[in-house]
Amino acid sequence: MTMPAKLRREQIYDLAKTGGPASVEELSARFQVTASTIRRDLALLNEQGKLARTYGGAMPMHSHPEASLRQRIGEAYEEKQALARWAATQIEPGEHLLLDGGSTVGALAHGLRTFSDLDVTTIGINTLQELSGCPGIRLSCPGGQLREMSQSFYGPLTELSLERLTFDRVFLGADAVTADYGICEADLQQTRLKEIIAGRSARVYVLAHGAKIGQRPFHSWAKLPLPWTLVTNEDAPADQVQKMRDEGITVETVPAGW
Repeated sequence: MTMPAKLRREQIYDLAKTGGPASVEELSARFQVTASTIRRDLALLNEQGKLARTYGGAMPMHSHPEASLRQRIGEAYEEKQALARWAATQIEPGEHLLLDGGSTVGALAHGLRTFSDLDVTTIGINTLQELSGCPGIRLSCPGGQLREMSQSFYGPLTELSLERLTFDRVFLGADAVTADYGICEADLQQTRLKEIIAGRSARVYVLAHGAKIGQRPFHSWAKLPLPWTLVTNEDAPADQVQKMRDEGITVETVPAGW
């Protein structure tokens, strides 16, 4: 008798938490279903923020479930606001910006509501909501598949649209940043998209508050081409900050209450 899909997904999640089988092939054999069925299970668990995906259909085994955008908005609120205020000072009238999804970039979008003569392209629903109807902002969105956890667009349609544009400045968010691996996200499609976005501008900023620096909550990474700028808080680990600078990454540490 075939196991109910809901129970199978619960067991896949339990296996992940305890370091069990990670590949599609292993899970397909264990539950006696097709590989395509397992891939659908993993995709659903990914959308629910329980597991992340890796190349080859493998599941990363981590104990850090992804937080939703709604949950993240209240985390490190003052630190994110400081980063957003600093980022806003870099923007000049007449520029074409690309804003990523995420709570910190959303805070930057809120600070742009009074700006005039800006073209803003975004993949984030929160930025669309912040800037919709602002008279000085010409707003556009590439569309694509909506990722529920992050409330942002991703996937092939998003990538194809962005590959036809260039920008004066790009502002990216991140789940974590390390000197060795780059930008960490819960999903490989997110990291692929960040790499594409970073290639569309000579001025790339990654906004990540200090507690995210040096962390490895997930197993999907984007290695950005130099030059790019990490904008973080003064409490970011000094060894990580120095290592990034040694590797040619510009690091701006924003004081508390900036």
